Amino acid sequence: MDTRIHFFSQRDVIKNVSPEFLGIRGRQANEFAELKFPILPGFIIDSTLASKIDPGTIKKDFLTALGRISAFTGKHFGDPDNPMLLKVVISSNLAITNYPVLHNLGLTKPVIKGFSNWVGRDFAVREVLFLIRGVLKIEERIKELEADIKLQKEISDQLAMLDQVLCIRGPSNEPGNEGKKPVPLNKNAEFYMDFYAGFFQKGFFENAEEQILICLGEISSMFRMDNQNDNDTALMISPMVYGNYGKDSCSGAYFSRNVVTGEKILQGSFSRQKINESGSSGQSIEKIAPVHYKELKRIAWTLEDKFKEIRQILFTVENGKLWLLEQRLVDKKSAQADLKLLLDLARRKVIGNAELIKSIEPLRLNEILHPVIDSLSVKGLKYWKGGIAGAPGAAIGRAYFSTGALLEAHRAARQKGEDTRFILILESSFAEDVKAIELSTGVLTAEGGYSAHASVVARQYGKASLVAPEMKFKRKTAVLGDLRINEGDYLTLQVPFYGECNVYLGTAKLIEPDPKKSGLLDFIGIAKGFLNNFHVRCNADTSRDAALALNFGADGVGVCRTEHMFFQEDRINIFREMLFLPDPKDRAGALAKLQVMQMKDFYGLFKVMAGKEVTIRLLDSPLYEFMPHNDEEMKSFIYHMQKIKGKKISRAELIAGVEALHEFNPMLGHRGCRIAVSFPEIYIMQVKAIFEAAYKLCSEKIDVQPEIMVPVIMNASELKLIAFGKKIEGKSYTGIVDIEEEIRKKKKAKPLEYQIGTMIELPAAALGAGEIAKYSRFFSFGTNDLTQTTLGISRDDFTAFISDYTLFDLIIGNPFSTLDPRVKELISLAVERGRLTRPDLVCGLCGEHGANPINVRFCMDAGLNYVSCSPYSVPIALLAAAQAELEKAETRQKA
Repeated sequence: MDTRIHFFSQRDVIKNVSPEFLGIRGRQANEFAELKFPILPGFIIDSTLASKIDPGTIKKDFLTALGRISAFTGKHFGDPDNPMLLKVVISSNLAITNYPVLHNLGLTKPVIKGFSNWVGRDFAVREVLFLIRGVLKIEERIKELEADIKLQKEISDQLAMLDQVLCIRGPSNEPGNEGKKPVPLNKNAEFYMDFYAGFFQKGFFENAEEQILICLGEISSMFRMDNQNDNDTALMISPMVYGNYGKDSCSGAYFSRNVVTGEKILQGSFSRQKINESGSSGQSIEKIAPVHYKELKRIAWTLEDKFKEIRQILFTVENGKLWLLEQRLVDKKSAQADLKLLLDLARRKVIGNAELIKSIEPLRLNEILHPVIDSLSVKGLKYWKGGIAGAPGAAIGRAYFSTGALLEAHRAARQKGEDTRFILILESSFAEDVKAIELSTGVLTAEGGYSAHASVVARQYGKASLVAPEMKFKRKTAVLGDLRINEGDYLTLQVPFYGECNVYLGTAKLIEPDPKKSGLLDFIGIAKGFLNNFHVRCNADTSRDAALALNFGADGVGVCRTEHMFFQEDRINIFREMLFLPDPKDRAGALAKLQVMQMKDFYGLFKVMAGKEVTIRLLDSPLYEFMPHNDEEMKSFIYHMQKIKGKKISRAELIAGVEALHEFNPMLGHRGCRIAVSFPEIYIMQVKAIFEAAYKLCSEKIDVQPEIMVPVIMNASELKLIAFGKKIEGKSYTGIVDIEEEIRKKKKAKPLEYQIGTMIELPAAALGAGEIAKYSRFFSFGTNDLTQTTLGISRDDFTAFISDYTLFDLIIGNPFSTLDPRVKELISLAVERGRLTRPDLVCGLCGEHGANPINVRFCMDAGLNYVSCSPYSVPIALLAAAQAELEKAETRQKA
């Protein structure tokens, strides 16, 4: 046989031939032969011959190869009773090619009756039409290359008619095929052969051998005329098999494992005596004959080991013989499925841990960390599509339009044993809404974006958050397009990290995450093994958040935002009482109550994070945010003052007190350390609570590593005052070190090692980092505020104009997600200047910027020691850091 014609089968591997001569499909077939898969036998006319085929010269070798194929299939080419049909695949070295695949070659008038006896009349007619369609595609291309416009147009018209007849080829649920039925075929196969005979060479439908040789000659001629071919394309010829060819026949497709859960069990179906027929009902792949199921498992898991990914496999059983038809990449699969596969490969040493870590995109972990919607459960539900993803996930619950209404509904539901799932719907959220966000399953707001208050808090608590700027409010009704949401209606939020968001009216079914079962916890442990001197901490305001983050691999708390603690239902009115009362003695009583509460908070945090740093940020929010802002809150506070404190207060007095704290620009006003200067008793209360908790744990032999962070510092003098105190004529200021000493003496305890530091969130602080470092043991970069104050834009309002800026390329991306270059410059500058003053200065970044892989890499390169993010973002940051470490190690090796 010509040395340029190569036979392959389950037992025959092509050797000593340049892989380029075989084309991509030819190489794949040979690889499967090497794996001893039950592939259909065939032969490849390599690229050195494919464009030079002479049908007369090749005929003898062609018939010899067909004889070898018949020995495997038990069928013979041109046999009128049991005909073997052929498929011709044009095997290019290009991944994308426009060449068609020719099916059913050998269907001629002498064999059509015998073929119909096996598969049925209608099926046989359709296969004839598929044969005609494929060959006409070749003829159409040839006429195009010959510039025969008239004949090309005539062939194109015929192809359009054929496409209409054959439009339902494939599953009926494919896009465009829903509800379609086959176009009736009222003519027999011979009619179509005669009708199209004029488009082909004489005798095309009379003799099987002549038919295939004519096609090979035409394809070779097309290659010679096509300048794009470059003589690098081969031809692969193999037999056709059918899942309806005899009683013991079927066709099916399956995945190498479950594409949702990742469980190592074949997932798919097969249809007996049917092949790609509309409406064909399938059976579970597990019900196929045991001998076939065993072989299908071997194929699947061998392919997983080879490609290191989940594969889909197509197969046919014809008269009891199993044949592998095709295998391909799976696009629609969950991150959990990929993760479980990779962990399986790593455990069996198929891949190393480094490859495991590099194989998962960090942001894909969002899919594993949050619930997702079962897509089948939303069919029939009214929905609105759009919005901005604030926090990924899915949520179901009854809609409520205020924090007070949601809290009351939650309380009533608990008492009655009813459903306690709620979705909070607001125009925008503020600090007083934190409790409702925590209790809700999800948040839907009209203002803001990814970095808005509701989005940030939702990510902190692992809730789904969607921003829908199109949402309009009419009393207790929200309108989204044609969707009207009344208070109490059930909603389903779908907020994927990738893709479009949806709001459904009604309830869907959720698939809840299971970090342990998904393999995430094992994966985190492996990722942490690649980290050297870089860590990931968490933003945690409660011991529950801290425990969750610790489970996800957090190395401490990067920021505890103490203002969130005061908004709890049993505290907010006490805090308001402290702000409202003018008498220092009365205020001291409220502060004493809050101190006890804060001490319990800090005790829980320190205990969960025993042996790890816990950074407590002292009160940061403007005092105005804590005051009552609606009728419900005002009534609650008036009741508190009258019944609990015995002090009567009018609504007018309350409004006057609220207005007295009002600021025109509160985020740049009386907040952070500025509160401590004006109201030192608040910070004194908090610092006492910190050290009371710390020394209590020390007495219990628990390792505590408190870090006290002072926010909104703009110069070194502010930090020096708050940390070390100051005495002036007739006035003194008690510093943090004084309070610690007081508590230590009171407890008669040994000195506790603690750190005082600051949050760098103003450009002035970054520029003055050298001076500030004299009094600060650590810097924590608050990049949300640093971005706002550097760029002069509000994270809650910039979505109103960001689309216009993006349109004209005035800003790249979202600066509240990916750090702006100028913010990066300030961070780098502050680190450099700070360490010139204090070489052992610890630097970190806290906030949701810390969960973005791009930002994590910058932080590592800039010399930061850690990033801190919400508990649900910790695994993402850990994976990003591990991948950056691996990349740096590979770069060093190459150097």
